[in-house]
Amino acid sequence: MSTEKIGFCDLGCCHASWPRQDGMDGSGSCRTFVALYCALKGRPVHKNMPCRDRQERPADTAPARNDP
Repeated sequence: MSTEKIGFCDLGCCHASWPRQDGMDGSGSCRTFVALYCALKGRPVHKNMPCRDRQERPADTAPARNDP
């Protein structure tokens, strides 16, 4: 059994940012499908999903959300 810690996808990762489109689940609703964009994987991923590639982002560089 591996003792390697697995991180979880969130905005604390240097590869994560808000996705460019809302309502990705097709409902047009606000964040029903809670997703982040992963630059490392090049696609949207589920927020809080286990991830072995998570790398901590410096505290003062959190991505801004572009709300109207």
